[in-house]
Amino acid sequence: MNRVELISDRISAAHLDRRRNRELQRQERVFNTKVRTIGIDKEALQHQVQEKRSQQESEAKALKEHVDDLIRTDRTACLLESRRKKDEHLLAEAIVNFRQQFQQPSSRREFDLNDPEVLKKQDGVHILPGLAGEDLNIGDRTRRQREQLRDWTLQQQQELDQAKELRRLQAQQYDQSRVALDNRALKLQKMEEEHKRATNIAIKDFNQALAVKLQERKERERRQEEENNRTDILNHLQGELLSENTQRSARVRRDCYKGMTPEQIREFTICQQQQAEEKKHVRLKQRYEQLKEDRLHMASARTALLQERQQARINKELRRAVDETNKELAQVHDGLKKALKEVYTNVPDESYFSQFNKCSR
Repeated sequence: MNRVELISDRISAAHLDRRRNRELQRQERVFNTKVRTIGIDKEALQHQVQEKRSQQESEAKALKEHVDDLIRTDRTACLLESRRKKDEHLLAEAIVNFRQQFQQPSSRREFDLNDPEVLKKQDGVHILPGLAGEDLNIGDRTRRQREQLRDWTLQQQQELDQAKELRRLQAQQYDQSRVALDNRALKLQKMEEEHKRATNIAIKDFNQALAVKLQERKERERRQEEENNRTDILNHLQGELLSENTQRSARVRRDCYKGMTPEQIREFTICQQQQAEEKKHVRLKQRYEQLKEDRLHMASARTALLQERQQARINKELRRAVDETNKELAQVHDGLKKALKEVYTNVPDESYFSQFNKCSR
């Protein structure tokens, strides 16, 4: 019975063997460096290399065709240029031949077309009025050109003198305005310095007065503290004395207060009332001093605020003066530009002079 083997066991063993073999093959593929193919597709890489080579070959072929086309175009242009020059040369030769054959001197406008031989029929030697291309009015034209050049020179000199005078007047006006601005700036600076000096003096006086007040206050506090200490010592001594008298005459308390006579009790009561009045007077005086010091601080703060406002007003006036001066200078500059434009309205240049003496006529 133990040696009996079932078909299901065989099938399971066969499946297990196949799985074991597949695992061994997979491990062989993965861990063997010679046949490892994980992460690399050799066929895809070869396909990419072939595509790149074909692309480079197509680009090289297109470049070669373009170069051949350029060479062909250059050769065509050279041939056309040589043909054009040859045609021009032939045309020039044809023109010269035509003039030699059909445009003789006897057929020109200076001769009578009805009688070309009129000069030969004349008797004697006649001097022509001028050679071909000669200018007979050169003297008159030269004189007129000299006169025109002299007029231009005088006009230019006059314009230059006017421009110099205008620049001189503008420079003088600018110097005057600058001196006025400098004087105004000095005046404003002097006012500002005086204001600062007065402000510093007021602050110094205020600080001195405040220091004196603080010194007096400290002195009063010190005296008050000494007086309070002295009063406390007396009260303590009197209290000890009264406590001793109370212990002595604890049983006999009819007409006396803690062993004191009525006169002593009255004097002691009057003394306590005086001390209370003095303390009240001291408190009122301290409160009055505190209020006075607060008013002084408020007055100093108000004075500082007024001084700041006055300084801001002075700065604003200075800024307004500078703006007005800049505006005046800008107006002067604009006027100068307009004047220069009016003076130099029509200035002759090289193109104007180059239109003369171009030919002999």
